[in-house]
Amino acid sequence: MADVVVRPGVVIPEAELNWRFSRSSGPGGQGVNTTDSRVELSWNLLASNALGPALKDRAVERLGGRLINGSLTIVASEHRSQLRNREAAEARLAARVGEAIAPPPRARRPTKPSRGSVERRIGEKKRRAQIKRGRRGDID
Repeated sequence: MADVVVRPGVVIPEAELNWRFSRSSGPGGQGVNTTDSRVELSWNLLASNALGPALKDRAVERLGGRLINGSLTIVASEHRSQLRNREAAEARLAARVGEAIAPPPRARRPTKPSRGSVERRIGEKKRRAQIKRGRRGDID
């Protein structure tokens, strides 16, 4: 396998990735009992040099619940072949880290409805009230 590209300028070197393989449950017939197709991909975020200090702090904050001793672990076992599970785990790692280091969204700027829209809304309410008032057969 090769380095994991999270986004342009952010690459996790292959040397920082730890792979473990085990037998997978699920489809595969007799082969499922003999092949190690389940993949666990671990990456030590705290010891990594792939991220700068600011990005690392942001990632630790956002991935805090998923980190175990500073490591992020991704498991893939949905495919029958180990190679496809490795590719799926790499893609998932890149996506998860990319989301974690993304800049925070811009703050929403509160807005007020325009004077014209307020007048149209009030005018429509008055027209509806007039229609309903006209339906009442005020019997005294």
